[in-house]
Amino acid sequence: MKRLLLAVSLAVLAAGLPAAALAAEPVKKDAEASNEGSLKVWEWANFLILVGGLGYLIRKHAGPFYAARAAGIGKDLAESERVAKDAEARSAEVERRLASLDAEIAALRAESQKGAAAEVERFAQQTAAEIAKIGANGEQEIQAAQKAARLGLQRYAAQLAVDLAEQKVRARMDASTEDRLVGSFVRDLHSPAGKS
Repeated sequence: MKRLLLAVSLAVLAAGLPAAALAAEPVKKDAEASNEGSLKVWEWANFLILVGGLGYLIRKHAGPFYAARAAGIGKDLAESERVAKDAEARSAEVERRLASLDAEIAALRAESQKGAAAEVERFAQQTAAEIAKIGANGEQEIQAAQKAARLGLQRYAAQLAVDLAEQKVRARMDASTEDRLVGSFVRDLHSPAGKS
């Protein structure tokens, strides 16, 4: 690019020198007409040299410059297409993950609900087992209390029977009956010893 600018500047300078030299000479009126024709020729010559030099320089330097520029633009386009495809792939991956995230969340919810239902069922079973265990322990305690109450009642009834029998025996007992019983007891005591 710098070379192209330098070449254009030199061509403009070269084309402008003869015109400046001719413009600096004093011009006379009668010589003006003859010089005017030669000046026009020199102007056209300078113009053609300028155009030819510029054309040459443009042809020589512009082609590679524009080719390099086109290659750079093509490279940038290819890179932008690659980046766009990469972004689309990332976007598709994110969309896929979001779609699967909804499914994963639904699966986790279902699993947690199933786990909660299983926990409730397990808790209900444990509660039922504890209730049954407490009921069985209560039944055993009731049976033990009933047995203890029966035994206590039997003892009380036996004590009452003994007390009642004692009262009846005392009521029937008088001094002569007492003497007869004591004598019979004493005879029984001596009798077995005398027999053996």
